[in-house]
Amino acid sequence: MIPFSPPRIDQQIIDEVIDTLQSGWITTGPKTLKFENELSKYCGNPATVCVSAATPGIQLLLSWMGIGEGDEVIVPAYTYCATANVVVHSGAKLIMVDVNKEDFNINVKKIKEVITERTKIIMPVDIAGLPCDYNEIYELINSPEVNKLFTPRNDIQKQLGRIAVVSDSAHSIGALYHGKRAGSLADVSVFSFHAVKNLSTAEGGAIALNMPKPFDNEELRKKLKTMSLHGQSKDAFSKMQLGAWRYDVVESGFKCNMTDIQASMGLVELARYEGNLARRREIMIRYNEAFSAYSWAKTPVFEQKNKTGSFHLYLFRIKGITETQRDLIIHEISEKQVAVNVHYLPVPMLTAFKSTYDISHYPQTYLNYACEISLPVYYTLTNEQIDIVTKTVIESVEKITQTT
Repeated sequence: MIPFSPPRIDQQIIDEVIDTLQSGWITTGPKTLKFENELSKYCGNPATVCVSAATPGIQLLLSWMGIGEGDEVIVPAYTYCATANVVVHSGAKLIMVDVNKEDFNINVKKIKEVITERTKIIMPVDIAGLPCDYNEIYELINSPEVNKLFTPRNDIQKQLGRIAVVSDSAHSIGALYHGKRAGSLADVSVFSFHAVKNLSTAEGGAIALNMPKPFDNEELRKKLKTMSLHGQSKDAFSKMQLGAWRYDVVESGFKCNMTDIQASMGLVELARYEGNLARRREIMIRYNEAFSAYSWAKTPVFEQKNKTGSFHLYLFRIKGITETQRDLIIHEISEKQVAVNVHYLPVPMLTAFKSTYDISHYPQTYLNYACEISLPVYYTLTNEQIDIVTKTVIESVEKITQTT
């Protein structure tokens, strides 16, 4: 069996986690702080807050920004449900738009069509790790035509003076856009360190702060840190110092802090991350070369002028097939002991959303989804296994397309 995306748990990870377990401090403490600082150095953003997962990280942001009923947040229809769920939980109205034909990212022209005076946030998603068109997004929100529509409802929104760009960067740590890394491309970017991500802490995430002046990103880091700990004025590590038990709760916050056990894994993964990216790129190039001889194969975009993705997902498309044929192809591949996946079932097709949103309004999203199969990409995938995957995919595609 060739798995889809197993975590890279080796002796380095084990040793670092054991070191944390033996240190006597396993929840949020010195290693979490070190990981936050190392992430900021790597991504080039002023400050970072680590959290228990990407989803509560975005929820913290929306809460801090005062997003709620009467507001609108724009997201792509092609994304994981978490991007939409956080907006629903905030009380704001979820506005979905279609994606590009060549890649899977949000279509900036479609964004323009749905902006209103209620729009407070655009939340692009770097699908598969390829950065969205951030320059075009900022040009749009800063244009006089759009900016005059902006209607702030609180002091934070008034201070920003425009629509905020909060990037769902769950896939894109390490990606580059015009020479800048993900984490420094939007006002705020939120990473995921879930078990299947390039950089894993089993579960976990990080809020990369990059707010423009006059915002103080370090002060905002402290604010979000407090919010992530029930609004408590001291974290557990600070409280445990001799005589420092007294604390206050300054607001009704959340509980979504990262632990030092998670941060231990993250520190190892980040230190060797460039090697991870290089190997993932090699895998994708090898896939592209193998499929280049087949006219039905549409290989994914993972590098462009001024863009380098994080090589997180290999979103392979098969031209001219139906959704039903795609599912039969996946079944055929799985029968041959190769694990593949689909990223993603579009949000408008999910039961929780389909009564409000119609997938026919997002035609490119559906076209991209209906013929997409995600192939295995991970550091320990060998060249021999890559060859087995490509051979299996080719045989399965040709069998199903010739018989259905």
